Amino acid sequence: MTGKVIFKGVVAKQSKKHTVISFPANAVDIFKVAKIERAGRNDQGDLFGFQRPQVSNHILEIRDYLKKDDAVLPNSVVLAFVDGVSVKSIEGPFCEIRVDLKDEKPGFVVDGQQRLTALEPLTERDFEVFVSAIICEDEEELRRQFILINNTKPLPKELIYELLPSVDGLPQRLSSRSLAAHLTTKINYFKNGDAQNFPFFGEIRQHTNPTGTISSTAVQKVIMNSRSHGALREFANSDDFEEKAIVLINDFFGALVDLFPEAWFGQTPRTSRMKHSAGITALGFVMEIAYAVHGAKTKDQFIEVLSILKEKDVCAWTGGTWYFDEMDIRIWDKVQNTQPDLRVLADHLVRVVKDQKADKVHRIKRSMSRGPVQSEFEE
Repeated sequence: MTGKVIFKGVVAKQSKKHTVISFPANAVDIFKVAKIERAGRNDQGDLFGFQRPQVSNHILEIRDYLKKDDAVLPNSVVLAFVDGVSVKSIEGPFCEIRVDLKDEKPGFVVDGQQRLTALEPLTERDFEVFVSAIICEDEEELRRQFILINNTKPLPKELIYELLPSVDGLPQRLSSRSLAAHLTTKINYFKNGDAQNFPFFGEIRQHTNPTGTISSTAVQKVIMNSRSHGALREFANSDDFEEKAIVLINDFFGALVDLFPEAWFGQTPRTSRMKHSAGITALGFVMEIAYAVHGAKTKDQFIEVLSILKEKDVCAWTGGTWYFDEMDIRIWDKVQNTQPDLRVLADHLVRVVKDQKADKVHRIKRSMSRGPVQSEFEE
């Protein structure tokens, strides 16, 4: 496709670093100059694109509405350009926008993909929408604008978090998660050995890996907690921080997989609390105790320290009973991803690993086998 598409619009006085323009256009002309690029990964694991999948039911609802004679759509569609567009001032704020059409469409749909897709086949109606467009310095800036524009909307958080590592200059609440998201992607997509040494490979559910079963948010919590208060903080300033962090996480969870292979391989969060968000998050605290109290830093050392968890009735990953205390005894799958349950599970596992004793668990079970403990106030 070659040639040019010309729009008449206005320039908004905003950032000196960016050109922000607005103009009316129909869906056909918009799709001549811009594309919807879905987020995915190539064979090397590199991220491309940033849009979520289409929601067909939502598109049909919008299309049915737009077929009506009295339909209005005041919400702007947001496009972004890196190159291939020029803006010529006409008079005051008014301008002429020229978009060059070469081998690829130069624009990207940042917001409004469902509305545009709904409108596209309605060619019998010359229905225009307002377009707000931003001209960015480079693709990193384009991704940054996408995140800032869409973060307050009900987009999949997994998509937002997966894009974070490719962008700088974000608000603190987003950039603080960027490192965790980056390391999560690394342990999910890259390995150079057997599965038990890289337990998370292909197992984490991300926007570009929808078949994964482990919550990416849970893994990120483990990393963020450790980076702020734990083992990862200890070598945060090292030149090889990333490599050390990945090795530590893989060694710890690899040790657990060696000890509990039946609770990991072929399991999902529904069938194993070890792969459940509650289990992953709680085990993150266990990693800190094993590292700080017992000095475990390698897979073999973690196996030695964590072996206490193999004692009878300590763990109930896929069946049996959790003996937290005399007043809190639960069937294995009654531990949920809530703050109270996370605290109870983490305290239970941490106590056993820290003290290297399972006697409290055994004592609780023995007391239950004798029947309910009678209160001194009961007659």
